[in-house]
Amino acid sequence: MIKIAVIEDEHVIAQMYKMKLEAAGYEVSVANNGRDGYKLIKNQKPDLVLLDLRMPEMSGDEVLEKVRQSDWGAHPRIIILTNISRDEAPSRLRMLNVDRYIVKAHHTPTEVVKIVKEIIG
Repeated sequence: MIKIAVIEDEHVIAQMYKMKLEAAGYEVSVANNGRDGYKLIKNQKPDLVLLDLRMPEMSGDEVLEKVRQSDWGAHPRIIILTNISRDEAPSRLRMLNVDRYIVKAHHTPTEVVKIVKEIIG
């Protein structure tokens, strides 16, 4: 089964994506801050990560940088799922191999699931 990690500090939003993705047939784990998200990714090695940028304890771009520096870190597909416009996003994201950049306010959860399916194949 394909494993997905949702790293999102807003609990209600994280649970909504978890529910939608599980209904689509994925195994989903959730972390509600960057530090826990990094640990979750490191331990579970998901196939895809939905990653918010602004979170407590460690930002999404810091999480992604740590993931990409590890031996296994090139493996997971990454979707940035945030309400920060692409223009406001940290410039280093461009160098960290992100599969898609999604502004939450511009996409329904159903559209996000469709994008996940496209990326996973």
